[in-house]
Amino acid sequence: MPQRLHLVFGGELADPSRTEFRDVNDIHIVGIFPDYASAHDAWKAEAQRTVDNAHTRYFIAHLHRLRDEEREASSTEEFS
Repeated sequence: MPQRLHLVFGGELADPSRTEFRDVNDIHIVGIFPDYASAHDAWKAEAQRTVDNAHTRYFIAHLHRLRDEEREASSTEEFS
């Protein structure tokens, strides 16, 4: 079974209606998690902790969906 790593990160956005960070040097890296369920739990905790700041948002990035841009992808490459 392949690993399905997930990155949880967030910070203050320049505009709450967009996903551009105000300062990329201040992005909070919560951590890398072995599955979506644990990443979701971490995301939820951070989102609840910062609920009073409308400009702060947290995200889950599916690291297992990233690929090496230098390598040609096969037609059967899995992105799920």
